[in-house]
Amino acid sequence: MTFSLGIVGAGQFSGQFATLFQAHPGVGDVYVTDLLPERAEQLASAQGLAGNFPTYEAMLESKEVDAVAIFTQRWTHGPLVLQGLNAGKHVYSAVPMAITTGEIAAIIDAVRATGLTYMMGETSQYNPATVHARNQIAEGAFGRLFYAEGDYVHDMDLGFYEAYQYSGGETWKETASYPPLLYPTHSVGGVLGAWQTHAVSVSAIGVVDDRGDGVFDKEVSQFGNDFSNATALFEVAGGGSFRTNEFRRVGYPSHIRESRFRFFGTEASMEQLATVALWQDKKGVKDISELLEPKPTLSPDDPSLQHIAPDLWAAFTSGSAPVHDRARLPREFDHLHNGHEGSHHFLVDDFVTAVNSRTLPSVNAWVAARYTLPGIVAHDSARQGGARLEIPDFGDAPEA
Repeated sequence: MTFSLGIVGAGQFSGQFATLFQAHPGVGDVYVTDLLPERAEQLASAQGLAGNFPTYEAMLESKEVDAVAIFTQRWTHGPLVLQGLNAGKHVYSAVPMAITTGEIAAIIDAVRATGLTYMMGETSQYNPATVHARNQIAEGAFGRLFYAEGDYVHDMDLGFYEAYQYSGGETWKETASYPPLLYPTHSVGGVLGAWQTHAVSVSAIGVVDDRGDGVFDKEVSQFGNDFSNATALFEVAGGGSFRTNEFRRVGYPSHIRESRFRFFGTEASMEQLATVALWQDKKGVKDISELLEPKPTLSPDDPSLQHIAPDLWAAFTSGSAPVHDRARLPREFDHLHNGHEGSHHFLVDDFVTAVNSRTLPSVNAWVAARYTLPGIVAHDSARQGGARLEIPDFGDAPEA
């Protein structure tokens, strides 16, 4: 069984995923559309796709397309996802799920009403540290987990200026000010992807930017945002807490590792830094760095990276880590590029498998809400000077 797929957005990210979707044996024809038609035409030609559509609306009206994969600007996902679901298409969406509580609620309602597959492609779901922590939690190795940390530390100078300029055109500074806590899923998802709980309240602090270059300037920002760094402390259901950092001005080598995690339990703990990861218990310390280290599968001089800032190459070239279980993946992926510490292959396979088997994917609408909504509420908290706010919850996904 196969289905046809429409790629929405032909920017820096989507081309990498178009290759994987096209190679998956569960996918048939792959199409593309973009607000800039020449980009869609270039991607379709370069990768030998089935074709391109002039608009998203035209793609949704076509009976040739069964599902869509959305790789557009971060704040556009919610409305585009709803359009896709309401048009009868299965939907894969890049992160975040949406930027308001109302958009998230509407997506969940649409998934429930249509019975269609929705998945958010959160890379931290398959971050090696998250995978290892998830395995260890399942085995009870931590004892009772009571605290965790998740950081997404990526300085604007390391590729983000170029990325926003590429996607934003002349007015790129208006959107480069995107609030850090509205892009929370790498840090929050990396924690909750291992720890089977959800956040119930938050207190957050934002740091006002002082670079003075028009980015993170309230007068320029489309979002009225001047926070470039933010920290949030979450309370979780069942007792315990976790802290996340979303930093865009930070002296840190994000090209080595932009997401990192720590987990603390009553019997053991695990800590990850840029170049080392440790497992610790009451007897001693074990270096687990090699277990979590992906090996690159794509050369930095590969032509597919020509439009991507050099500081972002590592995110698109990482292979799999020893902790990853590649046995479940199609053999067609064995020699194809991976990305974001080995997550891309697994995310594509999750979505394709879910659509073809009509089962819930790993990061379904209810899980995606738990990875996204905490950041939305945390941003409100930071704007209120750290006020502790309750986080709504849409519950667990319904059983199939």
